[in-house]
Amino acid sequence: MTLTPPQRAFLDRRPDTPCLGFDVEVVRDRYRALAASLPGVELYYAVKASPLPEVVAALAEEGCRFDIASVGEMELCEAQGVPGEAMSFGNTIKKTDAIRHAAKAGVDHFAFDSEEELAKLSEDAPGSIVMCRLLSEGAGAAWPLSKKFGCSHERVTELLLDAAAAGHRCGVSFHVGSQQMVPEAWDVPLAQVSLIAEALDAAGQRLELVNLGGGFPSRYVEPTPDVDRYGEVILEAVDRHLGWLSPRLVAEPGRALVAEAGVLVSEVVLASYKEHTDGVRWVYLDVGVFTGLIETLGECIRYPIVTELDGTPTGPCILAGPSCDSLDVLAERSPVDLPLDLREGDRVALLSTGAYVSSYSSVGFNGFDPLRVEVL
Repeated sequence: MTLTPPQRAFLDRRPDTPCLGFDVEVVRDRYRALAASLPGVELYYAVKASPLPEVVAALAEEGCRFDIASVGEMELCEAQGVPGEAMSFGNTIKKTDAIRHAAKAGVDHFAFDSEEELAKLSEDAPGSIVMCRLLSEGAGAAWPLSKKFGCSHERVTELLLDAAAAGHRCGVSFHVGSQQMVPEAWDVPLAQVSLIAEALDAAGQRLELVNLGGGFPSRYVEPTPDVDRYGEVILEAVDRHLGWLSPRLVAEPGRALVAEAGVLVSEVVLASYKEHTDGVRWVYLDVGVFTGLIETLGECIRYPIVTELDGTPTGPCILAGPSCDSLDVLAERSPVDLPLDLREGDRVALLSTGAYVSSYSSVGFNGFDPLRVEVL
């Protein structure tokens, strides 16, 4: 993986560590590539992936819309000049005040997956487009999603018929899991969406919108299918299952737009062997699970790593963070090959750290400062 000139200049400048350098121009490039691969699909950036004002501003300039999970994210978008009608409230779990606040600001797309949430929407966002979330297993994803969100296609049908009766326009949303490595993963939920659409049609109602969700991957350590492959496979599946309906299509990319924009520079705190016979060193960095790298839990995400000693002999290393907590281990089941001469004070850069890093950093666990971010 190649660093951009601004990212390389950031590392050469040797900022105090840990620090995340973020190249917004990468976000623009990734947005254009994904938009080109999904013609006719409206893209709503999942703000939670990297809620930097500069990211929102750049994507707004590109014509992107925004998927928000809270009033705080809505206000962040508003501060960058994004109108409410360009936002979708994708969180299925919302306080009544949040729904009321968003509807007043012009937000008219809301996700839900229960009759209780639908009742709140009917009361405080009448006539809005409501997207009932379909349960998806997430097989093939680095972060498969749990049963916290979504319900069966039979239940989605029942809820959307209730929504239509309450005066809402109807949509379906689903999510195939974060960092989805299998482009064909969208096929099964789209087949279920077709069943929902047919049931609504038989009842005299129309499924107006299909939200393809997120899951579009970024490049980390494992080879990733090209973005054009995702567009080709997904749009073919849409045509096969829903060509008769021609619904409005939207998607909610997050990681795919911002991950490669980030480079996280860290410093070695300690490199040591537990036992002389182990053959595997422990390398502790000044950044870890609680300062932004929570996606390394379970080694779900493995970041590409470059060091100042690349090109010298390497050996297997267990990578860990600096906190006094046993969860703060970044790679143990699959050790990382790192230079054997790494010592305290040497610099290590983790690439593709633009997504779900700065926003996941704790506010001061163990007394460590929150992760600093520099927009390049």
